[in-house]
Amino acid sequence: MATFITEECINCGACEPECPNTAIYAGGVEWELSGEKHPPISNDFYYIVPDKCTECVGHHEQEQCAAVCPVDCCVPDPNHPEAEEVLFARAVQLNPELAGLELSAATSRFRK
Repeated sequence: MATFITEECINCGACEPECPNTAIYAGGVEWELSGEKHPPISNDFYYIVPDKCTECVGHHEQEQCAAVCPVDCCVPDPNHPEAEEVLFARAVQLNPELAGLELSAATSRFRK
């Protein structure tokens, strides 16, 4: 499932540069996908775009936003449950250089 940021977010911004898919945006900032701009999901605090979140599958063994969040507000989104295959396909779509990558414990939390 995609990760989301709860209302406990303190707007520190630590998570944004850690996202390999540029799925995290500051509150009030439009998000972009495939050249199209979309309205902000939140105006008050940082947010994660579910259509761009891969839970870091294909990149890291855990969600990097959650790893750096000082208040533990980057959590699994129960409204967007997704299997490893779906997340990896999205990762490849967003990052074509991942095509052909064999997932491992270092690149997917599902492989631990």
